[in-house]
Amino acid sequence: MLPGERPAVHGPVAAGPWRIAPDRCGGALRRGTIVGVHKDPEQTTAAAERVGPPLRGGERETLRAFLEYHRATLAMKCDGLSDEELRRRSMPPSTLSLLGLVRHMAEVERAWFRRVINGEDVPLVWSDEGDYQAAYDASSSTRSEAFDAWRGEVEHARRIEREAESLDVTGHQPRWGEDVSLRLVMLHLIHEYARHNGHADFLREGIDGTVGA
Repeated sequence: MLPGERPAVHGPVAAGPWRIAPDRCGGALRRGTIVGVHKDPEQTTAAAERVGPPLRGGERETLRAFLEYHRATLAMKCDGLSDEELRRRSMPPSTLSLLGLVRHMAEVERAWFRRVINGEDVPLVWSDEGDYQAAYDASSSTRSEAFDAWRGEVEHARRIEREAESLDVTGHQPRWGEDVSLRLVMLHLIHEYARHNGHADFLREGIDGTVGA
């Protein structure tokens, strides 16, 4: 997004393959909105709608909107791809894959909302030993396995955030030995998704040439 540009409001995201509708702003060509061409419904993740954050919303509303936007972006980046394509790794020596990112973000949602804010004594999804790296190994994973886990953790996270009295609600982060606020957790999740959606952008382009945010 260019400086001063209004966040785009996107409708339902169909399955890939995608084409790009480029546009111009200030004379400079930039990536345009992704336009979907419906494909096999079994290769979609029901990415639903991506809605730009409010321009004059309150703090909590704005944080929630940015987080939802990034969640939808990760799902969109995976639409229209087979399990094999989702497992495809990036440039060596990296072993990163789109499915690995989905599994990783399921662990991130679970750890920060359920374990930290809600104080639940639950193990990670893919490691009883607390090894966050285990989620990245998607070599035997499937779309349904990864996305079912991710969607489940997102729903838990939404519920916990909605039920919290305010952004000042705190939970304990044992890895830091510190209490943290819900405000920090939401900002941290936005940071995590933004960073990994950048990875997802390159991974998707390497699979079928699809670009666009």
